[in-house]
Amino acid sequence: MRYPATLIAVLFSLALCLFSYSGYDPHNMFFFMLSVPAWFAELWFDIHEIRAVPLYVLTVISWGIIGFIIDTLIAGSRARKARS
Repeated sequence: MRYPATLIAVLFSLALCLFSYSGYDPHNMFFFMLSVPAWFAELWFDIHEIRAVPLYVLTVISWGIIGFIIDTLIAGSRARKARS
């Protein structure tokens, strides 16, 4: 099984984290819109007191998991079509 969706999701999350880290997103609007761990961190903690690096790592991991789930669903769909 190939993992193109996983690779695309991880590359997207790396670009998102680099964009946030670079300073071009000064209020981290895009990061907080597209980072799943940041959604939950805002619920339980003051977002200004959380260090950014663990959020970046968790963002890459979560997007990798999302991409893997997508790849697994695609492979299952292709296997069902091949059996038919």
